[in-house]
Amino acid sequence: MAPAADVDLYAPFEKDVILELVREGRVPVSMIGLDEDEHDLVFHGGPDKAILGYCSSHYPDWQTEYPEAASRFKPGAFGENFVTRYMNERNVCVGDLHQVGEPGVGPLLQVSLPRQPCFKLNHRFQLKNFAPKVYAASRTGWYYRVLKEGTVAAGDEIRLVERRWPKWTIERVQEYLHRTQDDHAMNEELAGVEDMGIESRGNFQKRVAKQKAREKKAAARENLDNVERWKDFKIVEKKRQTERIASFILESVEKDPEAGDAQLGSHARLKLPNGLIRTYSIVSGNPSRFELGIALEEASRGGSKFMHGTTEGDVIQVGRITSDVQPKGSASQHVFIAGGIGITAFLAMLDTYRQIHWQTVLHYAVRSESDIPFRETLDLLGDAVKIYDASKGQRMDIPAIMKNIGWNSHVYVCGPSRMMDEALRVSKEVGLTEADIHFEAFAADTTGDPFEVEVANRGGKKLLVDEEQTLLEVLKKHFDDIASSCEVGNCGTCKVSVKCGSVEHRGTALMEDEKKDSMLSCVSRGMGKIVIEI
Repeated sequence: MAPAADVDLYAPFEKDVILELVREGRVPVSMIGLDEDEHDLVFHGGPDKAILGYCSSHYPDWQTEYPEAASRFKPGAFGENFVTRYMNERNVCVGDLHQVGEPGVGPLLQVSLPRQPCFKLNHRFQLKNFAPKVYAASRTGWYYRVLKEGTVAAGDEIRLVERRWPKWTIERVQEYLHRTQDDHAMNEELAGVEDMGIESRGNFQKRVAKQKAREKKAAARENLDNVERWKDFKIVEKKRQTERIASFILESVEKDPEAGDAQLGSHARLKLPNGLIRTYSIVSGNPSRFELGIALEEASRGGSKFMHGTTEGDVIQVGRITSDVQPKGSASQHVFIAGGIGITAFLAMLDTYRQIHWQTVLHYAVRSESDIPFRETLDLLGDAVKIYDASKGQRMDIPAIMKNIGWNSHVYVCGPSRMMDEALRVSKEVGLTEADIHFEAFAADTTGDPFEVEVANRGGKKLLVDEEQTLLEVLKKHFDDIASSCEVGNCGTCKVSVKCGSVEHRGTALMEDEKKDSMLSCVSRGMGKIVIEI
């Protein structure tokens, strides 16, 4: 037998018994699991997830912690195939080889990865946001892959044959998978655990790749400069969607074969030939070729007016393509509230959610039926779309929508400032937390009283921000390394630390506790004089 893990940390087992097999009699085990076992192939199927094991000692703890759901916590409730007494996340390691029953009769299994709790556990136990509590408590269970087939039955002995990765218990893998995700040394080490299932190992490999990419970019900035890189894009198609809304397909003049796909909720920064920089939501496409939808604003400061005056073949410079949206896979329902051109922020998400069968509903306020852009995409959503036509006297009732949303829903809002303000007010009244709702602004009022700012970590340099300027614009004039992205208060890229003074906070990217010592330089304004660090 391979050496056990450190006894000061773990309580290694040598053998255990299947207390319950969630089937009767001897059951054949193939490479994809127990015979006739039902698999959700979207989330829980495949050779790395052939069999799920769970420790019976967890159930009394769950019953104590959730007395209102105590009757639901009983063996088999987590969907496990094997219920065991002694094996748990603290003494089972990734890569362990387990012989079930007698060799030649029972199967030879290998522990592949921790179980990743999903939103279905919320429904199973009727507890909101229960799934994250499962991995926070390290009571997830673990998966096996089948190395040799056989048959199993309740009462069969499970024996540890070989321990290949004694350092990596299921619990310790979960620590870096869920709780301590930014330990780059551990991510790199875990990315090299060859026996770990691809779902978990792939997460670590992606983190390593992203970290290396960040380091590469940081080195490039240090060696070159901190100026945003702008690339030429040609308008290859311009189409009128409505009387005041046009769509534009922009294609990179120099193709990037490694561009990949655009993230959901992405926006692109455009530098227009008239000197303006504007950010627009990407409706569809990828970083080399994407579609925008732009409304001609009555009080346009030049951005939408310029774009509506372009023709196919014109060249526009495009900078960063970023996203601040995190799709909430644990939500039971996704509720979108949009107004006018704000729908462009959500079209890619709506289409993707429809294709993967997430429960989705869209409440969409428009001036009239004739002012609805991208009808072909919205038509695919069918009955999931509720349109409010102002020309017919219809008004979206945001308080009613938010008071009646389904249990465990996530809400997304984008529209005119008045809609955003009402949604923010009502969300607080009905008890939605910042984790339950995402605001995506497409326009922001950045004007206000002038104020002074002292940049403490740049030699105490003193600057003046006038009525029409933003702090971000002033900082960029004086310093070369000021980061920004959406520039409407959504993403938080332009956040600076506030050391002294009062701030009028605008935008939605900061949590309430962050507002105590930070501000969004793209939209928020100082009051009188403030001291910041960048």
